Amino acid sequence: MEITNDIKYVGVNDHEIDLFEGQYIVENGMAYNSYVILDEKIAVMDTVDANFKEEWLKNLASALSGKTPDYLIVQHMEPDHSANIAAFMETYPSAKIVASAKAFTMIKQFFGTDYPDRQMVVKEGDTLSLGKHELSFVAAPMVHWPEVIVTYDAHDKVLFSADGFGKFGALDVEEDWACEARRYYIGIVGKYGAQVQTLLKKASALDIQTICPLHGPILTENLDYYLGLYNTWSSYAVETEGVVIAYTSVYGNTKKAAELLAETLEALGCPKVAISDLARCDMAEAVEDAFRYGKLVLASPTYNGDVFPFMREFIHNLTERNYQKRTVALIENGSWAPTAVKTMQKMLEGCKDLTFANTNVKIMSALNDDSIAQIKALAKELI
Repeated sequence: MEITNDIKYVGVNDHEIDLFEGQYIVENGMAYNSYVILDEKIAVMDTVDANFKEEWLKNLASALSGKTPDYLIVQHMEPDHSANIAAFMETYPSAKIVASAKAFTMIKQFFGTDYPDRQMVVKEGDTLSLGKHELSFVAAPMVHWPEVIVTYDAHDKVLFSADGFGKFGALDVEEDWACEARRYYIGIVGKYGAQVQTLLKKASALDIQTICPLHGPILTENLDYYLGLYNTWSSYAVETEGVVIAYTSVYGNTKKAAELLAETLEALGCPKVAISDLARCDMAEAVEDAFRYGKLVLASPTYNGDVFPFMREFIHNLTERNYQKRTVALIENGSWAPTAVKTMQKMLEGCKDLTFANTNVKIMSALNDDSIAQIKALAKELI
């Protein structure tokens, strides 16, 4: 695939994978992106996952058309992008690796050598001339590993963005970008919003016409849309007005409460209600919704003097990713000593800028007139 006259795509699609990073469901697979810049000097941008070594080397050879690459630029050391460094270095023994100092430390950890006689260490502000293509390097620590650099090609105005602007899904599948990019961002990068904000500020000084990420499609049109979403996500701002109801239920009574709240909110004109059974849904999608919408309702039975395990996992996923700037409401159920509200509040106490609803709903075993009235009061408060 041709990105520009001189930049070629040599990545691969993975339709064998079921869980990305061992946890994220990827029904439409994954893309591991790699690129070649053809100039007086030739640079290869990153490698791909270990399972696709032969396909990648074949793609690379085809794009090179008998030429020999001068550089392998390693922007990110996660194995889905770096696994074939040794294979590349063996195949092209005259090539050098261009990477940050921390990346070379990781290269030695992964491969037993950091190629001391073939390394070029770069840092923020350094440049590399390939001929007409002048590459400049921008440090992007903790987006989302500490060694990350991104690369800007001033000639074609291309930003090679490492894991930034990536998404789940192979490139040969048509699907909405925002949905899977949001789930990817919140799940994998979401903890590091401040670092992403720093990188966005650096990127704003560049004339970018194309973004080439390490996962997902190459972005060439309406870049303000993608940059705007990344600014929203990384600043933890509300993207869409609505209410998320995340519940766990043992015998169905807490589920009935969650469904009654959803029906009441919709009847009152709530623009969007998203409801998730945390024991059965894709946890990553439930977490994505919690960050997308402005209001969150947590509903859980008391379980072993705590909250139900799936609720504990869900809240941990939120706090781990710096959940903030939202309104939170709480529903608890218990047959003799309800403690879920107190437990959930304590779990969230480290989050910034949370506003808790005045109405806490308490269910004693099953819904009754009192708890139904509380749910209706909560719905009005949320609206």
